[in-house]
Amino acid sequence: MEAAEKPWPAMSIDEAYRRLTAPGAPFEMVEVRRDGVPFRAYARAPASLRAVFDAGRTWGPRTAFVHEDERLSFEGLYRAASALGRVLADEFGLAKGDRVAILMRNFPEWPVAFWAVAATGGVVVPLNAWGTGPEHEYALLDCGAKVAIADAERLTRLAPHAEALAALRFIGVRAATSELGRATALDRLIGPLADYERLPGDALPDPGLSPDDDATIFYTSGTTGRPKGALGSQRNICTNIVSVAFCAARAALRRGDPIPAPAATAPQRGTLLSVPLFHVTGCHSIMLPNYVNGGKIVLMRRWNAERALELIERERLNSFGGVPSMAWQVVESPDFARRDTSSIDLVSYGGAPSAPDLVARLRAAFPRAQPRQGYGLTETSALTSSNAGEDYVARPASVGRPVPICDVRIVDAEGRDVPAGSVGELWLKGANIVKGYWRKPEATAAAFENGWLKTGDLVRADEEGLLYVVDRAKDMLIRGGENVYCVEVEDALYTHPAVMDAAVVGIPHRLLGEEVGAVVQLAPGKEAGEEELKAHVAARLAAFKVPVRIDIRRDPLPRNANGKILKRTLRDGMKGPDRG
Repeated sequence: MEAAEKPWPAMSIDEAYRRLTAPGAPFEMVEVRRDGVPFRAYARAPASLRAVFDAGRTWGPRTAFVHEDERLSFEGLYRAASALGRVLADEFGLAKGDRVAILMRNFPEWPVAFWAVAATGGVVVPLNAWGTGPEHEYALLDCGAKVAIADAERLTRLAPHAEALAALRFIGVRAATSELGRATALDRLIGPLADYERLPGDALPDPGLSPDDDATIFYTSGTTGRPKGALGSQRNICTNIVSVAFCAARAALRRGDPIPAPAATAPQRGTLLSVPLFHVTGCHSIMLPNYVNGGKIVLMRRWNAERALELIERERLNSFGGVPSMAWQVVESPDFARRDTSSIDLVSYGGAPSAPDLVARLRAAFPRAQPRQGYGLTETSALTSSNAGEDYVARPASVGRPVPICDVRIVDAEGRDVPAGSVGELWLKGANIVKGYWRKPEATAAAFENGWLKTGDLVRADEEGLLYVVDRAKDMLIRGGENVYCVEVEDALYTHPAVMDAAVVGIPHRLLGEEVGAVVQLAPGKEAGEEELKAHVAARLAAFKVPVRIDIRRDPLPRNANGKILKRTLRDGMKGPDRG
C-alpha cells in the first residue's frame, strides 16, 4: 500500500524563513557594515574562499570533475591548485589583491586556476571565452591583470594583441608548443592532469583574507560604453554558497521534509555543468556549492542535448540545467525515450525568460525531479531569489522570494516605494551585493546608492513576497543565457558608413528565449545589404551578439516626444513564428 502523499505546504513561507534564520538555526543572520552601511549576513558563512578551499579537501578521493574520459579527484584538485598557487607566488610574483585572468573553456584546469588564485589571495578575473581579441585585450588591461591563464584557442585569439599586452605574463592550457607563443605551458609548471594526485600535498601559506577583501571581477556589459568589472568580495561569493543551501532547506520545510545536510556517508551527487564557468551561475551557484558538498561535476565541451542525455545516463547524474532552452532541448530530444534519466531529481535554470508550461513538461519527463528557477545578476553574486519544487509548480511565472539576507525595494522612477502589487524597479541590498564596478566610480555611483543596487529590472511582488519579473534591464536582451547589450551592437552597426540610425531588439525564440534583431536606417545615397551588415558586426563582436535578422529601412525609425526610439514598436514589428 502506497504511503499517503503529504499535504502541501507543510508551513507558510514566513514560518520557514523564521525557523531557518532563528538564533542558533543553520541560517542565522547578523548585522554587518561596509563603508558605514548596515546589511544582513549569514552568521555561519565561510570567511573567505581560502577557508572554502581548505575545507573541500576533506572529500579526498571522490571525483570532483569529469571531462570526457578524464577524472580529477578532490585531492588531485587541491594538490594541483596548491602547486600552481606556489608557482604564481614564487615565480610570477603574485601577491594578495593582484588580478589573474582565466580565459578558457570548461576544462578541469579552470577550477585548478580558480582555486590557485583564490587560495593565494589573488583576485580571480574570469573572462568570457566567447569574446573577441579586442574584447579580451580591453578587459585584461582594464583589470590590470598580472597573469592570464588561457587555453590554446584564446592564446591564438590574443596573439595579434601581443604588443598591447607586453607586460602581461601568460600560462597556456592544453596548447601545443606552436600555439604557446610566449606563454608557459601549465603542464611544464605543475605536470599533467593525470599526475595531479602525486603532487606535494603541503598547504599554501595563509594570505590572511578577511570577508571584505576583493575576491573576483566578473565583467558585465553596460547599456553604454565599455564592459564593467563587477568587483566581488570574499563575503559576496561565500554568501552565495550559503544562499543555495538556504533555498534547498526552505523547499524541504515547505514539503514537510527535514533540512538537507551533506554527509560524508551519503551517496555522492552528480551535476551536469552545461553553462560556462566564466558566468556567476556556473562558478558561484554550481562549482562552489558542489565543491563544498563533495559533489561531482561533469563538464561539457559544448552544449548538445543528446550528449547531455548520454552523460546523465553514463554518470548517473542527479541534476542538470543552465538556461530554460537547455531543459526544453533535453525533453524534446529524439534520444530522450531511450536514455535512462531516472537518477535526475533536480532541474535548475535561470538567466533567461522561462515559459510557464516548461514546469509541466519537466514534471512529466522527470517524475522524481524538483524543477527550480531563480533570479540573479553578476552584481548580486548570482542568486537573489529561487522558486523551487511545489512553490514553482504553484506559481511558475515567479522567480521566487529573495533569500533572507536580501532587503528588497520596488520603486518608481523617482525612487519612491510603490504600493504592494504594483510594478517598479527592483532595488536590492545585502551581503551578496558586489562592492561596485572596478575603477569606474561614475558607473558605480549610478548603479549603487547607500548600499542599494538599482537592478534596472521591473518587477512586482505578491502577498507572500514572491517576485515576478515584468521586464528586464533597459537595452539588454538575453540569448540563451548570454547577455547582449543593445547599445554595444548598435555601436558596431554605426561604424558602417551606410548606417545612419540603428536599434537592436530581441526577437522571440522558443529555445533561446530571444535572438538578436536589428532595424537600420540607411543614410541617403548609401547602400548596404543585410549580409554585409551582419559581417560588419561579426568582425567586431562575438558571434552570439551578431543579429540574426536586420531590417533595412530608408524612413526614420519611430521615436517618442523625447527623441527616444520606440523599441517596443520595432520589436512587435519583428515578431513572427517562433524560430527553432
